[in-house]
Parts: sequence; structure tokens; C-alpha cells
Amino acid sequence: MKIKLFLVAISVLLSSHGYAQKKWTLTDCIDYAHSNNLQIKRQQLKAEISKNDYFQSKMSILPSVNAGYNRNLFFGRHVDEVTYTIIEDNSTSDYIGAEAEVSLFAGLQNYNRIKMNQFSMLSKLQDVEKEKIEITLGIATAYLDILFKKELLLVTKSQMDIVLQQVERTKKLVDAGSVAKGDLLEIQAQWASEQYNVTNAQNNLKSSYLNLTQILDLDSVSGFEIDFQDTVSINILSEILSESEVYNSAIELLPHIKSAEYQLKSYQKSLAIQKGKISPVIYANSSIGSRYSSDQEDLLDQNYSKQMDVNLNKSVGFGISVPIFNKWQVMNGISNAKIQVSDAEIQLAQLKQQLYKEIQQAHNDAVSARDKYSSAVEAVNSYTESFKYTEQKYNVGIVNSVEYNIAKNNFIKAQSDLLQAKYQYVFAVKILDFYKGTPLSL
Repeated sequence: MKIKLFLVAISVLLSSHGYAQKKWTLTDCIDYAHSNNLQIKRQQLKAEISKNDYFQSKMSILPSVNAGYNRNLFFGRHVDEVTYTIIEDNSTSDYIGAEAEVSLFAGLQNYNRIKMNQFSMLSKLQDVEKEKIEITLGIATAYLDILFKKELLLVTKSQMDIVLQQVERTKKLVDAGSVAKGDLLEIQAQWASEQYNVTNAQNNLKSSYLNLTQILDLDSVSGFEIDFQDTVSINILSEILSESEVYNSAIELLPHIKSAEYQLKSYQKSLAIQKGKISPVIYANSSIGSRYSSDQEDLLDQNYSKQMDVNLNKSVGFGISVPIFNKWQVMNGISNAKIQVSDAEIQLAQLKQQLYKEIQQAHNDAVSARDKYSSAVEAVNSYTESFKYTEQKYNVGIVNSVEYNIAKNNFIKAQSDLLQAKYQYVFAVKILDFYKGTPLSL
């Protein structure tokens, strides 16, 4: 029993720390989501159904063949099914047969149905890729947010260390009688504020981790950690492609556009099917069968096999069905199919229009973030020198703690603005690259 309890405890411990076995890269997160996300799996199941529909439409051009067996029991007066004579006794009869029917021409409805289901299947397959893209963008956003919050935490900790050094230095000066105790109290209050900032930054980082694990549908955030070797570097001198260049690539690659295009083609074939219902239908059929009657066995002394041989019948037939009036169902079907085609055309135009707007926004964000990053770099350089100078004056007692804190806070804000501009620029550029067909990576 002790061994069993030990093994259970070990298994629980391992399961609760299963994510700690590795550090997740952005690629790891994306691959995991593509394999395990429930919404993606649902879209894949819908695609499988559309594949079956496509296969079935191809099989529908084949003849339908059915075989059957029928036994009847008669009691008293009845008509013999073989000779059609009246019998005054109980009897049995059997029928064994098979029949086949094939459509020779139906206004190309079968062909158009095959193409309709093919385009519908292709549309559903693109919907799977669309779902993957949406989850990929969500993961990339959450992943970059963790990297941003991690760097921001490091900046906050470094500022807390700087203030801690000032606390220790001011204590020595107070002990030596060089400065008043009030200066120590002020710098200690500032250090407490920096500790609060670090705690807040840590909580923000935890929230970002929780967000990513929820997108990945992981059971717990415990033990989950991303790989911070995924460094984010930027080159503000790199060219940002124009909106039209990105759009021309995106229109050929993005699955939600291709899905809408395939759906339009599917509706166009659906319209052709409805128009095909105006056409006459030509079909052919054939059958083979035989009967047995116990009455004939009594009257003609014919056993089961003999009757089946004598009563064997075969037939081949051709037919034509011409639609004349069907309560206006065919014409209404054509009208509704035309409306579906028009709606699909409008939907495709809307998607392309929305895509261009999104690319315009992403391009504007990239340009703005690049300019903001350049300005933030200059601001950090300026506030760094200003803070160093103020810190030197504070150390020799030329400025008080209030002026020191103002300089320090300006320096921290400049660093924070730089980080924010950096990740805004990175994300905007990655979005443009993604629209262009470049896989998301750092």
C-alpha cells in the first residue's frame, strides 16, 4: 500500500510539473495549438464531412443496384401470383430479384453537384487554415506580451537596486551625521515604492503567462515557461513594404479569402444545378427476377428450382421525364440560387475590402511604431545622461531627494516607453510579414 501511495504521489507530482520539462518557444506554442486546439479540431471534422459529401457526389453517377427477397403467406381464397388463377387453399409464394437504374442525362446536375461539393470541400479546408491563423496570431500576441513584461520587470528590478544602493549610502551618511534623517526616510519611502512596482510587474507577467496558457488550453500555468532565448531584435532601417505590395501577396495566400472564393464557386455550381432541373431527365433501368408458388408445385408438379427456372424474367427499359409544372419550385430554386451567388460575391468583396483596411492599419502601425521607437531611443539616451548627472549631484548633496526622484522617474518612463515602442514595432512588422506569407517567428 505504501508503494502504491508513493507511485501515485510521484505521478501527480510529474503531471503537475509536466510543462517544466522544457521551455516553450513561439514555434512550440504554435505547433501545440495547431495539434490540440478544439476549435481547429471542429473545423477539421467539418472538412471531413465535406470530403465525404464530395466523394458521395462522385459515386452518385454510378447505377443504383438493389436485390430483394419477398415471401407471402396466403390463407383461403386468393389469386396465384404466377398464373393469376383463383386458389381455394392456403399457400406460399417467393420472389427473388434484382434491379438497376442509372441516370443518362439530367441537365448536367450530377456533374455540377460534383463540382459544387468539390469547391465546398476546398472552402472547408481553407477554413481549417483560417482557424490556425487566428490562433497563431493570438499566440504570437500573447508570447510577445510575455517578452515585453519580462523585460519591463528586469528594468523595474534594476531601478529598485539603484534605489537600494542609495538607501544604503544614505544610511551611512546619516550615521556619519552628514545628512539629516529625513533624507533617509524619503529614500526609504522611494525604495518601498520601487518594491511595489516590482510586485506589480511580477503580477503583470503572471497574468500574461495565464493568458498564453489559456489560449493553448493548458490545464495549468504551473511549470509553464517560455524560452527567453527567443530574443527580439529590430532593424529600423529595414524597408517597410507598401500597402499594395502586401495586399497583392495576401490576396493570393490568406485562407479566409480563398475560402470565400471557393464558396462563391460552389454557389455558382449550385445555380447550375437548379437550372439543370429545367432539362428533361433520361434514365435507363433493368431487372431480373423469378417467382415460386406452392400452388404451382401442387398443380404442375414443379419443384422450387424448376419454378425459379421457368418463371425467370428479365427486362431492360429506357425512360424520359419532362418537367412541365412543379408548383414554381424550380424557378424559385433558380432565383434563390442567384441570390446566394450575389451574396457570396458581396461577401468576398467585403473580405477583400476589410483585408486592405487591416493591411493599411498594420502598415500605419509599423511606420508609427518605427518613428516612436527612434524617438524613444533618443529619449532614453537623454534621460540616462540626465539621471547620471542628477545622481552625481545627489551623492554630493547638491540636489535633494525630490529632484533625484523626478530624474529617476523620467528615466524609468523613458525605458518603459522604449520597450513598448519596440514591441509595437516588432508586432506590426510581423503582421505585415505574415500577410505576405512569411511564417511567424522571432
